[in-house]
Amino acid sequence: MLSFSQKVEIRWADIDPNFHVLHSKYYDYCATARMRVLQENGITMEAIQQYHIGPVILREECVFRRELKFEDQIEIKIKLQKADAHFARWSFVNEIWKNGDVLAAIVTVDGAWIDTLIRKMAMPPELFQQAFALIPRTETFNQ
Repeated sequence: MLSFSQKVEIRWADIDPNFHVLHSKYYDYCATARMRVLQENGITMEAIQQYHIGPVILREECVFRRELKFEDQIEIKIKLQKADAHFARWSFVNEIWKNGDVLAAIVTVDGAWIDTLIRKMAMPPELFQQAFALIPRTETFNQ
């Protein structure tokens, strides 16, 4: 996979009293897009349930560059920034673009896998490792 992006529709419920998108929605949009890139590469909800392993966020940070408004068209672009050899720990960069050419925000996420039964960090199964190997990388991947 050379690139991944997902268009997101801004809902009226996403707007705050200042008539722009609530800050927390930026995180929600990116979380949905990240789950979509995992799904498209084979890490489906069924696989997560079968292996009892799911993604967990360890750190999430947003740099807001431009406000988003109700009428804006937005697209989330996702790339893998860092990962260990088995993709047990990883970092994504999520770029939120508005109206095709304005970078509105950059959301950086550090995560890992958790065993959903024993509630401890876990090594992802081979299927998950293969899926992560397909996710687009930043130019500075693992630097």
